[in-house]
Amino acid sequence: MTQWTPGWSPGKPDSSDLVLAISANDIVRPKEGWLHSWAAIEPFIANSPGPVYVGQSGGAAVFAAEVSVKAPDEHFEFVGLRDALLLMDTAPAELLGTGFQVLQWWHDHRYCGRCGSATAMHPRERARWCEHCSIPWYPRLAPCVIVVIRRDDSMLLARSSRIKRHFFSLIAGFVEPGESIEAAVAREVKEETGLDVTGIRYQHSQPWPFPHQLMLGFFADYAGGELVLQEDELAEADWYRPGELPPVPPITTISGQLIRAMEQEILASDNTL
Repeated sequence: MTQWTPGWSPGKPDSSDLVLAISANDIVRPKEGWLHSWAAIEPFIANSPGPVYVGQSGGAAVFAAEVSVKAPDEHFEFVGLRDALLLMDTAPAELLGTGFQVLQWWHDHRYCGRCGSATAMHPRERARWCEHCSIPWYPRLAPCVIVVIRRDDSMLLARSSRIKRHFFSLIAGFVEPGESIEAAVAREVKEETGLDVTGIRYQHSQPWPFPHQLMLGFFADYAGGELVLQEDELAEADWYRPGELPPVPPITTISGQLIRAMEQEILASDNTL
């Protein structure tokens, strides 16, 4: 796929523009590529807010829109957003995530959360505008921390009690009001595992559209405690050495990237001993 650049415009699509078509939690993609032309998809646009501009691809404007296609046929293929991001290395993750998040925001803020009046598109920025209250409603972003914990030559991996895929991943959770992201790491680890950590150090971030997280990735060192799992969050957890890992998320996810980076850090430190 050609380079995609996020952006904002109050404009409406024309026949040469491109559309990311969405139905519930599925991408309705053409048989080739991920985007439809506006001319081809316009007859299937659902009676709902949007389309909403999300950026440009190869110089063409890209919109996200809800469609009323009910089932795949010779023209359309249905792909779940989570499947696309977890299982398809060629999926344009940033474009798909942005499209889903912006369209969800478009739905959620059709009415003002303060007075209940209908909102309109802001003329200069990505916001819904309440004329009565004179306030904008911006897309929601929820900061989340995710951390890989090191103990000597091993790392802690855990399996969620709520996700069906048999991946072992990392401890993660939402940042609470008034809380620093480092404090959120220590609290989430303590709540879910009973462990204390130290040496909390930021690595990198990734947008994650389920539904609107910004994942902030960390390394941390084990400081004490015994594993006592929060059962409504974790089904099992244990310490694993590099080369002996259970199934983990793909490298397209921040959890997969952090796990592999910690593997390299442990192996590098072992080689220096």
